Amino acid sequence: MNTPANRAIAANETSRRVGRAGLAATLRRFAARMLPSGRHAVIGIPFLWLIVFFALPFVLVLKISFADLRLGIPPYTDLVTLRDGMVHFAMQLSHYAFLLQDDLYIATYISSLKMAVISTLLCLVIGYPISYYIARSAPATRNLLMMAVMLPFWTSFLIRVYAWIGILKDDGLLNHALMLIGLIHTPLRLYHSNAGVYIGMVYSYLPFMVMPLYAHLVKMDLTLLEAAYDLGAKPWVAFRRITLPLSKNGIIAGSLLVFIPAVGEYVIPELLGGSDTLMLGRVMWDEFFNNMDWPMASAVTVAMVVLLLLPMAVFQYYQVKEMEEA
Repeated sequence: MNTPANRAIAANETSRRVGRAGLAATLRRFAARMLPSGRHAVIGIPFLWLIVFFALPFVLVLKISFADLRLGIPPYTDLVTLRDGMVHFAMQLSHYAFLLQDDLYIATYISSLKMAVISTLLCLVIGYPISYYIARSAPATRNLLMMAVMLPFWTSFLIRVYAWIGILKDDGLLNHALMLIGLIHTPLRLYHSNAGVYIGMVYSYLPFMVMPLYAHLVKMDLTLLEAAYDLGAKPWVAFRRITLPLSKNGIIAGSLLVFIPAVGEYVIPELLGGSDTLMLGRVMWDEFFNNMDWPMASAVTVAMVVLLLLPMAVFQYYQVKEMEEA
């Protein structure tokens, strides 16, 4: 019966339902604001990885670079100390000044840049034809060829570099083969030389050049080349005006993938290079573990990272410019 009491009970029930619905909506809005969405969670995982394993260690190295050397554990002073009830802040800039004044460090940076640039150019000259051939092969053959390119990664990097010692030594396989076919009469000086370092660099980092180049070349529209040939363009002209510009991003990406690790390479110069092979990786190792000068080694590391940011900034500039033009 629709009595006043029943109407009051129904009104109370309705108000409770509305209250519960409003509370649930408020909780959903709060959760949507406070908890990350699926998209943010997916993006946040790699950012968290970079923060934990790159940003925080780099901040620690940056902090050590402004400290001073001392005998103890750790072998560097604190930037902030509390003495006599006062906070003392001491930041040393002498390590960075020494980098700019010492001829050894300047020569090391120049040598590392030179060897990285030459290794990158050699990888580009060798890797571009390989990538082009794989991209123009039959689809069934591409997978086999790309597997052959990536096959060395199935073996330890250190073992692969060690294998080159037996190949490049004066009595190694390469000199024996060249002398056997009569191309040389005395062994070539490849082991413990800059030439050996270049060979090791190109062999180790060539796949990093091939893979991004292949990824761009395989997606290229071949009808553009057909149109160029129909209009009378020679193969070299079509390559220079169509293929090369369309693969520009692959060239830049591959060059960065080779150049950045090559600048700070340690294993290859240590095993294949000579005593006069100056590389940043060897200098950092000597400062950290032989001289136990952690602040100086950290300053070398920070300067190297700043040096590597320049080509990355150039690449980012071209990427943004291309997106704006598109």
